[in-house]
Amino acid sequence: MKPIMIIVADSVVARIFTAETTRSPLVEINTLTHSEGRLHDRDLTSDLSGKAAGSSGAGGHAYTPSTDPKAFELRDFVKQIANYVESARKANQVSSLLLVAAPTMLGELRNNLSDESKKLIVFSLGKHMTDQRAADVRSHLSDYLLDESPLTVE
Repeated sequence: MKPIMIIVADSVVARIFTAETTRSPLVEINTLTHSEGRLHDRDLTSDLSGKAAGSSGAGGHAYTPSTDPKAFELRDFVKQIANYVESARKANQVSSLLLVAAPTMLGELRNNLSDESKKLIVFSLGKHMTDQRAADVRSHLSDYLLDESPLTVE
């Protein structure tokens, strides 16, 4: 049986967990990191903005880049995560996909997954949880993952 894949991500780290069944504990199998997500805009750009010349040749206005460096770095990391999911899907290593990510990250991640990978999504949660223990992450997935305790018959 193919495992369930759980992605817990923010702009700096993506933790990849699997669970064999909906009752299994989460097992962390990989961590993707993107240290550029911690940097400030000024640290991401290599130079000061250029200036456009004024109409009289004197003084001008600062050029504003059309792309926010933080947004560009976020998209780069999201593509890395999406490629990881796509590779696992193509290798037939995932039965379903659960996404837990910071709200902005969650939207970007959904937008960058292939149509085939999107079909695997059975649950998503817009929440910062990359610093949580696996058991704590699992407790927030109760809408899809069942209680870990075995069923008892009385």
